[in-house]
Amino acid sequence: MKKRFFMFLFMLVTLFSTVVYGETTVIVAQDADAKTLDPAASNDVPSHRITLQIYDNLVARDGTKLVPGLAESWTQVDPLTLDLKIRKGVKFHNGEPLTVKDVVFSLIKVKNDPSMMSFFVDVDKIEALDDETVRITTKKPFGPLVSYLAHYGAGILNEKAVKEYGKDYGQHPVGTGPFKFESWTSGDRIVLKANPDYYQGKPAIDTLIFRMVPEGVNRTIALETKEADIAYDIEAMDREMVKTHPDLVLLQKPALTMNYLGFNMTKPPFDKKEVRQAIAAAIDLQSMVDAIYLGAATPANSPVAPAVFGYNKDLKQHKQDIAKAKELLAKAGYPNGFKTKIWTNDNNVRKDTAVILQDQLKQIGIDAQIEILEWGSYLDRLGNREHDMFLLGWTPSPDGDSAMYAVFHSSNHGSAGNRMWYTNPKVDELLDKGRESTVPEEREAAYKEAQAIIIDDYPLIPLIYPDNNAGIQKNIKGFELDLENQHKLYPVSK
Repeated sequence: MKKRFFMFLFMLVTLFSTVVYGETTVIVAQDADAKTLDPAASNDVPSHRITLQIYDNLVARDGTKLVPGLAESWTQVDPLTLDLKIRKGVKFHNGEPLTVKDVVFSLIKVKNDPSMMSFFVDVDKIEALDDETVRITTKKPFGPLVSYLAHYGAGILNEKAVKEYGKDYGQHPVGTGPFKFESWTSGDRIVLKANPDYYQGKPAIDTLIFRMVPEGVNRTIALETKEADIAYDIEAMDREMVKTHPDLVLLQKPALTMNYLGFNMTKPPFDKKEVRQAIAAAIDLQSMVDAIYLGAATPANSPVAPAVFGYNKDLKQHKQDIAKAKELLAKAGYPNGFKTKIWTNDNNVRKDTAVILQDQLKQIGIDAQIEILEWGSYLDRLGNREHDMFLLGWTPSPDGDSAMYAVFHSSNHGSAGNRMWYTNPKVDELLDKGRESTVPEEREAAYKEAQAIIIDDYPLIPLIYPDNNAGIQKNIKGFELDLENQHKLYPVSK
């Protein structure tokens, strides 16, 4: 009670410091700061939840359907050639008109950026055919190309602004989207303002503020005290309160996310398959669903979530078998277990997951110390291969290539997505086949076979498919949960 009282006072003070009188202000609480506001420079959810408000893509998503964005139409000229007609009359936030030159510049940049290159590695050439047409030529047939143009990392940039700010561009973003960048107080808030010249019409929100509130209970308190209008990722213990509160609404639905425990496969003892198998056999997935998510999740059977194209429903979930786990450890040469570390970031769900894993691994003699890192440092150090085991999630678009290529293809070791340094030539072959085919049945078969091999190799252990959720004030209209857990705020009014 004492903690909640002081948090209440803190939130009241913060409320009066953030209200802008005479205009509509919406405050969003999320669990981590952005790493950068350059959309291609980091493929993480906290960053993209903000950048998608600032930038537009050539192609947009309406649920799982692809619809025109800054490209008003596109044509697959042949299996290797895609032409896109660029919308006229669109302005960047700095007043510059959108040109095909900006589009070509943006696509070349995203193709070469380490965080995004796995999605565009098969692109060969990007060129302007005329003042309104961009042509993308691929090295081989590339089934998911149009889908990747809708990826939030492929937001269209203003070439002049990127060159003007250089290495500091990530702190000075310029897009064509519904909101313009105003300010960034690191670790606290990012303030955006409505773009009055937005090509789809000015947003109903004048000021959009993202507040960084790592603790889930504090995000809920922010809703209670009306310091936040929207709070992402309401934790299990607070959902019922939000659901039954007379002034609040809880939104919740299944998502595309897969939460997992990953291994550094280049580091002993995790280079031995029996060790990874033993850890899988020590874990009780249902206990996580019950204790951490209070039922608002499903135990995972695959590294691909059920709503994603190519999901293999026939794979079996890992079941806890302590005797088998001990036997496997002994076979690997560790009859008495070993000491190791589980890395996570400052996220309560992941921290709680780490505690449960720590307890379950003790049963087979593994002494796992939990180490909590700041989000940006966490991603960087995973990319530098400094870890033993780690907890992370992957939220793809609704396509098997997005769910698997970055995470499991050997060309993507490190920050590109394959943080396990997993290498399997057969998996590479199948993922290449799924990417290169334009026949849905062929692609689906390739992804299903790849999942079966991955599950047998144990580079990671799929743990949970969590539901998406958010808490909102009752006076917030037009907010909808996004399947990719990256929510568009342009339709929102208050």
